[in-house]
Amino acid sequence: MIAGHRFEFERSAITKAMKRTLPEPLNEHYVVIGGRRYPPKQVIAAVTGLDRADFTTHQARRILLRLGFPAARSTGKSPTDAQHRRRGRKAPSRADALRPYIGQWVATAGGEVLVAAETPAEVVGWLAEHGQTAESMFRIPENDEAAGGVAPL
Repeated sequence: MIAGHRFEFERSAITKAMKRTLPEPLNEHYVVIGGRRYPPKQVIAAVTGLDRADFTTHQARRILLRLGFPAARSTGKSPTDAQHRRRGRKAPSRADALRPYIGQWVATAGGEVLVAAETPAEVVGWLAEHGQTAESMFRIPENDEAAGGVAPL
């Protein structure tokens, strides 16, 4: 029950609904759907049609956690290599961080992916809509051939 309305959520339906939706900028909490981090309220509003004022972030997060979506709190910055070592973990490589975005255009700032989309126009539109500035924008190639480039014969 959310705001007096009864909903039955399915993980696959939420994944499908969010596949073509670009994530909004993160505040404190996020859930991971299809390799992208979304604000929980964005997801629940998108799949229910409810106004975001009708429920809390914690309600949205709890629903999505129950469906098996990973959720976390955004620190606003990525852990440094030294912080990873203190925790006994290997820092993820840049390639590992970009792997979920293969074939897409990405905009990055501070080593984080701000947005990923199918076209550069979508990326630029998202940045403008959300008042964000990227340090770089590029396409993640699908394979080694696309990454290295092949000269025509």
